[in-house]
Amino acid sequence: MPHGTDSLLLQLFTIFVWAKVFGELFERMHVPAVLGEILAGVILGPYATRFILPGDTIYSIAEIGAVFLLFTVGLETSPSDLIRVGQLSLRVAVAGIILPFAMGFLFLKLHHEPTHEAVFVAAAMVATSVGITARVLRDLNAHRSRAAQIILGAAVFDDILGMLLLGVLISTISTGSVQWLHLALVAIEAAGFAVFMIFVAPRVVDRLEPGIQQMQTQDAPLVLALALCLGLSVAATRIGMAAIIGAFFAGLAFADYSPRWKLEPRAQAINLFLSPFFFFTMGSRLDLSVFSRSVVALAMVLSALAVISKIVGCGLPLYREGWRAMLRVGVGMTPRGEVALIVALIGLQMNMISQRAYALVIVMTAVTTLLPPPFLKMLFRRADNSADRGTPGGEETAEVQISGHIG
Repeated sequence: MPHGTDSLLLQLFTIFVWAKVFGELFERMHVPAVLGEILAGVILGPYATRFILPGDTIYSIAEIGAVFLLFTVGLETSPSDLIRVGQLSLRVAVAGIILPFAMGFLFLKLHHEPTHEAVFVAAAMVATSVGITARVLRDLNAHRSRAAQIILGAAVFDDILGMLLLGVLISTISTGSVQWLHLALVAIEAAGFAVFMIFVAPRVVDRLEPGIQQMQTQDAPLVLALALCLGLSVAATRIGMAAIIGAFFAGLAFADYSPRWKLEPRAQAINLFLSPFFFFTMGSRLDLSVFSRSVVALAMVLSALAVISKIVGCGLPLYREGWRAMLRVGVGMTPRGEVALIVALIGLQMNMISQRAYALVIVMTAVTTLLPPPFLKMLFRRADNSADRGTPGGEETAEVQISGHIG
């Protein structure tokens, strides 16, 4: 075996095992495994013990892991369920994007941070990952409540709007200046892409289904879905957006057929292997020397703003339903996750944010991931669930099966 291949395999083995060991330890402490995988990269990476020094090949594998991570998220996001969720979830998502972005941007500008860094950090603040929320709601048997359905539906819209925002930011910043005509064209292009993938692509897949079933290729639906994932990832980069946006919409196109063709568990198997490399390298890029007292203080204030802005922004559309409903939805939408981390990573790779700003996003993501579960348990008491399930005084809703994302 060539020495180069042998060295790469050893590095892959070491990263995978250590990431999973840290993830298991965090799971045993009832903390999301993803934070353990990131911490493994921080501790074992080049800025701490230097036990593992990822090279270009490892970083490329990690980026592919991000692509399949968002492809899996798309497979869990049914367009038909999304359409049924209604306008309320959309209003929650929009308000939950505008307020965090505005508060984060203004706060950083008031601290005289560069505009491009403020934009990327603020963009990272808008993303919601409800994997932890969904798990807590299932544990409390509250996953079919009205508030839970609003949270899950809004999280889907949040993902789509966040993807579009990221695409517009990347396309605009890559030109070197804000060109309003170009910005408008990119926004229209991204919105058209989203509308096509939500309303048209599933019908195209439906038309292709008989032909797919007759193909002699083993697991033909999975092969076609993976091909579309890679193809749309390339297409997204060619029109100035991130590859993960194309991967997300590829998953969205096949989401309604995922249960029938068993796509999601197979894609999860690929994701299970690749995602630890992504989260490990996220941690390995974090320079611990930037954590001065002022940076830690700034990160804590930014994290507090991230929590408050989501609670207020996502809760406001429910003001007529009382403070408890507002808090339930707001706290449920608070966790950030993989999209926030990917936004920060793209900013770092494009040299648009510094190690200091990158550290702010990592801390903000960790804080907003750890805080919500105990508050959700208090807000969704079992005895109080009946008010949400169609009993007198509550509103009965249809079940919407939208899976949570990685927390």
